[in-house]
Amino acid sequence: MPKKLQITQVRSGVGRQQVQRRTLEALGLKRHQQTVVHEDTPQIRGMIEKVGYLLEVREVD
Repeated sequence: MPKKLQITQVRSGVGRQQVQRRTLEALGLKRHQQTVVHEDTPQIRGMIEKVGYLLEVREVD
C-alpha cells in the first residue's frame, strides 16, 4: 500500500511569488491551516520541496 502524506499549510501564501502560490493551489491548499492528504509520489515531493517552508508534512497510514 502506498504511503500517504498529510500536508498542512502553516504559513500564508500572501506576498509570495506567483509560482509558489500556484504550487500551493496545485497541492489543493487554498487557505492558511488547511490540511490535505496525498499519496507519496515524486511529483508531490517535488512540489513540497518548492514551498516546504510554508508547509508541515507528516506521513500517515
